[in-house]
Amino acid sequence: MEAILGRKLGMTQVFAANGEAHGVTVVEAGPCVVVQVKTVARDGYEAIQLGFGSRKKVNDAQRGHFKRLGDFRFVREVRVDDASAYTVGQTLAADMFAPGEVVDVVGISKGRGFAGGIKRHHFHGGPKTHGQSDKHRSPGSIGSGTTPGRVRKGLRMAGHMGDERVTVKNLTIFEANATRSLLLIEGSVPGSIGGLVRIAKTGVTTPPKAPAPVEPEAVEEEEPVAAAEEVVEETVAEEPVAEAEAPVAEAAEEPVAEAEPEAAEETKEDEA
Repeated sequence: MEAILGRKLGMTQVFAANGEAHGVTVVEAGPCVVVQVKTVARDGYEAIQLGFGSRKKVNDAQRGHFKRLGDFRFVREVRVDDASAYTVGQTLAADMFAPGEVVDVVGISKGRGFAGGIKRHHFHGGPKTHGQSDKHRSPGSIGSGTTPGRVRKGLRMAGHMGDERVTVKNLTIFEANATRSLLLIEGSVPGSIGGLVRIAKTGVTTPPKAPAPVEPEAVEEEEPVAAAEEVVEETVAEEPVAEAEAPVAEAAEEPVAEAEPEAAEETKEDEA
C-alpha cells in the first residue's frame, strides 16, 4: 500500500473536459520524507515512516531520529509490500498519483463536543403528552434490571461526538498537480480545514470521462443528402411538367375560340 500524508485545504468546484461540474476537495499532498525504513529481519514487518510538515521546536531525540532531514510536525507509519524499494531521505510527492486513480482517505472527523442521544445517535425522544413534561429528549431506560445489574458496554448514550478516526473509501483523483503539490479528490474528505489526512492507493483506476461528439457528426452528414434529394425531385418531377402543360393548353384553346365566329358568318350568307 502506497500512501502519502497531506493537509486538507477545503472544497471547490471544477469542470471536466465534457462540461460536467465536479465537487472536489483540495489537499496539499506532501512533500513527505522517508525518515525510517522497517524490515522483517530487524523489525518483524515491512513499513516506512513518513515525516510531513514543520514545527519550531524539536528536541535532540527527535532530531536524531529525523536524521537531521527536517523538523517534522507529523510522523506516520505506512505499511508497504517491499521496504527495500525505499531509502531514508527519499521524498514522496503528489506526482505518485494520476487522474482516475481510486484512493482511500483517512482523517480525524470534526469534533462536535458533548451531544445528546437525539443528535448523536438519532433517537426519536419520548412522548410529549400523557403527563410527560420534561423528558422529551431523554434516552429512556438504559439497564436490564437486576440482571445483569449494570450498564452494558457500548450502550448508546450521550457523550463526546465526532473527533474520531474516519476512513472514506473509493474516492477518485480528479487532478494531480505536482508543481504545487496539490491533489483534487472528488467528494468529501474527513476532517476540518488544515487537518492531517492520509491518502492511500487502492490499485484501482477509473478511466476518465471523455466527451463523445458522435451524434452531431452523424446529423451533419445526413442533412445535406436529404436536402439534395428534395431539390432533385422538385426540379426534375414538378417544374418541367408544369411548364409543358401550360403551352399545350393555350395552343389548343385559342384556335378553337377564333374559328367559331367565322363558321357562323358563312352559314348566314348561304341562307340569304
